[in-house]
Amino acid sequence: MSTPRPTTSVVRPPRGQENSGAALRFLESCGKLMRRGMSAALLGAAAVLASCSTTSTTTSPAAAPSRDVRAVGDTPDPQRRAQARLELAGLYFARGQTETALSELNEALTAKPDMPEAFSLRGLIYASLGETAKADESFRRALVFSPRDADVMHNYGWFLCQEKRYDQADAQFERAVAQPQYRDATRTLLAQGVCQARAGRWPEAERSLLRSYELDPGNPFTAYSLSEVLLQRGELDRARFYVQRINAQPDLATAQSLWLATRIERRLGNLGAVQDLGRQLRERFPQSTEALQFERGRFDG
Repeated sequence: MSTPRPTTSVVRPPRGQENSGAALRFLESCGKLMRRGMSAALLGAAAVLASCSTTSTTTSPAAAPSRDVRAVGDTPDPQRRAQARLELAGLYFARGQTETALSELNEALTAKPDMPEAFSLRGLIYASLGETAKADESFRRALVFSPRDADVMHNYGWFLCQEKRYDQADAQFERAVAQPQYRDATRTLLAQGVCQARAGRWPEAERSLLRSYELDPGNPFTAYSLSEVLLQRGELDRARFYVQRINAQPDLATAQSLWLATRIERRLGNLGAVQDLGRQLRERFPQSTEALQFERGRFDG
């Protein structure tokens, strides 16, 4: 499975184990925020769908700020100036230029001090820098100005999960999903399920991931995460079902999904299937960590 790249909103900012060695390493988006303590087996799905999401027009994170955007950023109209500065901040953040992004956000908030999108993006940037107190304060300020903004709730919930404040994270995810006409419930339920799994709340994680899967059964990240949780719970036949849906499509199968299937079949005692999956790992992903683990027989390491 190819690694999707995070996108940056020009209106709203981004809103993401049998053992930890059995990792789904699809993506670590949003820098340090995605690397701070996340269970490796569920990291990829969380990173792709629990963070850096958008609710409006998107732009490539590699794109440089346009002259038009810079020009609007100097307009005397405070609303347009704030919006343009927010767009610039998102572009710079996506390019890894966090200090410049924060500077643009300061300009946006000078023009429009009650702009929740700017505070939410500022929270994500501070979280990526490990400045947790400033990140927390930024998310809270965003919710003061926009108390029913599900995007902000999602972002704040994911931040709280990284800080192991699991009850508070769960509450934010629940609030986000409960917002009328919220369009990204699938993403939030995935984030919630991954967070619950990280907290060791396996039944709750299964419920959240199943809800996400029911809304979007074609999403391979949700299927993978759900299969991992079911493996942890000993629901081996069900775990097999979800990972098989990924591996049945050659363009979606990865070293990680094949390795997950291998571990499940080994637990089931299907040694023939284990060898067949191991052969696929060696042939398709010979340089992968998973292929090396198979060669060394480290199914639990």
